[in-house]
Amino acid sequence: MALLQAGQKAPEFSAKDQDGNSVSLSEYLGKKVILYFYPKDDTPGCTKEACAFRDNLPNFKKVDAEVLGVSVDGQKAHRKFADKFQLPFRLVVDEDKAIVEAYGVWGQKKFMGREYMGTSRVTYLIDEKGDIEMVWPKVKPETHASEILEWLHQKT
Repeated sequence: MALLQAGQKAPEFSAKDQDGNSVSLSEYLGKKVILYFYPKDDTPGCTKEACAFRDNLPNFKKVDAEVLGVSVDGQKAHRKFADKFQLPFRLVVDEDKAIVEAYGVWGQKKFMGREYMGTSRVTYLIDEKGDIEMVWPKVKPETHASEILEWLHQKT
């Protein structure tokens, strides 16, 4: 499946977050949304990425941007991950893989010679109208949040 491109309409979704509350993309119209996809809760790279978003959240709020993390983990795993690292943003449950497939981030991966299906680490910046403004297809977990902020500051 191919990644979506800047200029395309972001696919609407409706799912649950780590607290079991409904979350949909349309509830964020009027704000920028940083929709970041990550492989698995509480793994080294995903933890670094989530903590960087956590630490930069006040800066994202200043530019009226919301952060949503998405993985195919269940609600319990999301809740545990959010609690363990005090993540102040919503983690979207996508156990049926509807969101990862709609955004083109589910596919063949290779790790240590093994091939398997999984979620690629990709981030979409969605504008106030619900269109994809920017795509980051290759993400370095440690520096990604700063990279997005830098990009947002250049646009304002």
